[in-house]
Amino acid sequence: MVLSRIQMCVGGLMAAGQLLILGGCAKHADFVELRDSISTISKSQEQDHQRVDAALRRLESVERVKDADPGKSRVEELAARLQKIEARLAKLEEGQGGVVSKPDPVPSETPKPAKPGKPQTQAESATIVPGTPGITPTAAFNLAYNDYLNGKYELAVAGFQRFTKDFPGTSLTPNAHYWLGESYYNQKDYARAIQAFEYLITEYPGNEKVPAALYKLGLSTAETGDLVKSRKYLKHVLEEFPTSEEAKLAKNKLADIR
Repeated sequence: MVLSRIQMCVGGLMAAGQLLILGGCAKHADFVELRDSISTISKSQEQDHQRVDAALRRLESVERVKDADPGKSRVEELAARLQKIEARLAKLEEGQGGVVSKPDPVPSETPKPAKPGKPQTQAESATIVPGTPGITPTAAFNLAYNDYLNGKYELAVAGFQRFTKDFPGTSLTPNAHYWLGESYYNQKDYARAIQAFEYLITEYPGNEKVPAALYKLGLSTAETGDLVKSRKYLKHVLEEFPTSEEAKLAKNKLADIR
């Protein structure tokens, strides 16, 4: 609107100038003044036009910023992504049901019986002690053996006696008789110790615990004062099992009782 008014004024001045020239009534000084005025107005019009263009460009820029709002869009985009991540974490937590896994309990280590006669069969491990829910021959043996290792010889005697009664035909049965004799020996009940060791030698002559049983028979009979039998058992170890560990022990014991 401003430009239109300026253009109208300029047009009027130029028309007036032409009329003056055509009419011949204009002086040279008036013409110069009129020309300068027209030039000034043209420059002013051009400046106003430039200012209007600049203002329009700024207005358009503001409108674009207002419409686009890149900063706001970026913030909204990050917020949306964060919301999605939180939703995924919530689903994972719901999937787990809030259950926290616990480490498996570490089983207490039980000592292995010394030199078992042979590996226990699957049928033996599945056998249950009568009157004792859920206990297997291995578990029953280890209970008694643990009592022996801990110096609880009375409990060990009861445990091995119960084992030989409940499991008379397992691969651990000869070992149970041997450790029953050891439990009696540590109680200084040498008579019962001799019975347990002799039973092992008689009933299981090929068992690997026989050398140890013979050696302990030599010690037990020596404790009862029967040195003749003691020497017999110790010599038996040397003659029948010369490479065994018990043979070395028997040799040393023979040297002591001569």
